Amino acid sequence: MTTRVAIVGGTGKLGGVIREVVEAEEGYEVSSVLGSGSDLAELDGADLVIDASTPAVSIDVVRAAIERGINVLVGTSGWSNERIALVRPLVDAAGTGAVFIPNFSLGSVVGSALAAAAAPFFPSIEIVEAHRETKVDSPSGTAVRTAELIAAAREKVGPVQSPHVDQRARGQQVASVPIHSLRRPGVIARQETVLSGAGESLTIVHDTVDPATAYAPGIRIAMAAARAASGVIVGLDSFIDIGVRTRPARPEAPIVEDDVSGQVAGVTSA
Repeated sequence: MTTRVAIVGGTGKLGGVIREVVEAEEGYEVSSVLGSGSDLAELDGADLVIDASTPAVSIDVVRAAIERGINVLVGTSGWSNERIALVRPLVDAAGTGAVFIPNFSLGSVVGSALAAAAAPFFPSIEIVEAHRETKVDSPSGTAVRTAELIAAAREKVGPVQSPHVDQRARGQQVASVPIHSLRRPGVIARQETVLSGAGESLTIVHDTVDPATAYAPGIRIAMAAARAASGVIVGLDSFIDIGVRTRPARPEAPIVEDDVSGQVAGVTSA
């Protein structure tokens, strides 16, 4: 059976990549492509809605899909845990599925998981993220997700140490983690998570250098999961086992690193 997909924001950069993936994937077809200002009645007849619109429009897209009993895959930035909590009762009542993916890049998912795994061991943690100047929201959804994972991993040890956060130049706090956002030409997407302790620091860096190549594997995974999803699910890591634990444990087997083209992930210490 072919899954008919309605793509909202399908004329944007991310939406264009999603459209190419849907058109190339067996068992899927694009039923409609909507802009951020389109009539959401155009969602009618779809089996799956993929939202790549804008933060201001995304909430209406999600609600429209839920009202129509259609599962929705959300790639739009700006969905914090607090915002997702607003639609969770609607999803549960409708018996549909809503999947929120802050970043479709597999390398980004690994980077955030590594930051969460290291988080309990470092009292000071800050995030610096950079995107092209056309990105309308800040901090990025990936940075927000990373901060929330860090906070969850530090549940037993408490919030991070972040002095002088009353000063605007110290960034925006998300789950106690200061986030600093850069918006400038010459960059696609880059995130650094800097973890510091007595006498040392650990920096986890992820760069996206080719979005179409980097996002496509994650989009395919998310599409398949969203088609059959029930309830609210957050993060690509919900559907893949990347072999990273957030609490110390005896290793059961060595972790094999897969080469994912189109992106560069690095861990440096100083």
